[in-house]
Amino acid sequence: MTTQYRCWVEVSRRQIAENYRAVRAAVGAGVQIAAVVKADAYGHGAVEVSRVLVAEGARWLAVSTAEEGVALREAGIDARVLVMADSLSFTRLELLGYGLTPVLHSVEEIAELDEFLGSRQVRQPYHLKIDSGMGRLGIRAGAEAIAAAVRRAGSLELEGLMSHFASASDYRSAQTDEQVRAFDAMCRELARLGVEPAFRHISGTNPIAYGRCEAWYNMVRPGHALYGYVSPARGHAPARILEVRSALSWKATVLSAKDVPEGALIGYGGMFRATKPMRIAILGVGYAGGLAHRLSNRGHVIACGRLAPILGAVSMDLTTIDATDCPSLRAGDAVTLLGREGEASIDAQQMARMAGTISYDILCGIRAQVKRVYVD
Repeated sequence: MTTQYRCWVEVSRRQIAENYRAVRAAVGAGVQIAAVVKADAYGHGAVEVSRVLVAEGARWLAVSTAEEGVALREAGIDARVLVMADSLSFTRLELLGYGLTPVLHSVEEIAELDEFLGSRQVRQPYHLKIDSGMGRLGIRAGAEAIAAAVRRAGSLELEGLMSHFASASDYRSAQTDEQVRAFDAMCRELARLGVEPAFRHISGTNPIAYGRCEAWYNMVRPGHALYGYVSPARGHAPARILEVRSALSWKATVLSAKDVPEGALIGYGGMFRATKPMRIAILGVGYAGGLAHRLSNRGHVIACGRLAPILGAVSMDLTTIDATDCPSLRAGDAVTLLGREGEASIDAQQMARMAGTISYDILCGIRAQVKRVYVD
């Protein structure tokens, strides 16, 4: 196949929509879905993915920063946007001016945002994150202090309580159960003090996929599942109730193909030496495009429907593969880095295992300069 781009990803709108529907079916109509599109929708393109999700009925989108939320608004996305990790003073005008919903993480932030709003004749909704045991963002004050801060903030409306799991896929650990108990206890104490926001949410993809329904409350925040992935469970997990498929394929163009003799050294540092006469192909992608350097001499791509080893070092803009079993491969042809050709397939979890990282890192690591192409 002749290509038009040096390196690109193809994102299936249909598969994004099907994955969203699968999540919707799993949690049922009584649970709101805040679809996580932070980090440019895990590398899939936040604006286009958000359009697909809103067309499927998503009322909430979740991002990490105000900047991400502003980009959605400027693209005409009018769903509720929850900004989960950005309540810095210099982002408040953007948060409020673009109708974004901030997540706050401390008593001090509640007071500061209330003071910033001053005497404006509006009540700004916000969600409050509880540190239930992850030890990252989230308030650690007691219920009495939280309730007092909520009541004092006359310009703010507490719309949701949330938290985040640290070990949701690890069924060998008691940490998730402990976090549920801590979150439940805080919700009960706040309710006793008259603080009962409309939404409670703590679950992402894994508690949905493995049916941990006691942790769904009335909102969930799937991210990975929307893009076709569920992290493998460790330990004795319940049967999965959610099946999704990857929505992204990543491809690169062959820049050159040639024969090399036995003993030829390939790439920086002569990391690979040909053990026989070989045919090699040089691809227009490297670590500057997001292909992990740790795949040097150990990763694979798919060429002519077969797995083809990466030879030598992954360079900044180039990668060499063994094309001996694909003698027809020529400059201008495409190979697949992530995706399927015939019976051969590589997904982000497989690539992550070879690179010694996680699938989130692989997907989010595909650089912005790599062209995104959307297909139906």
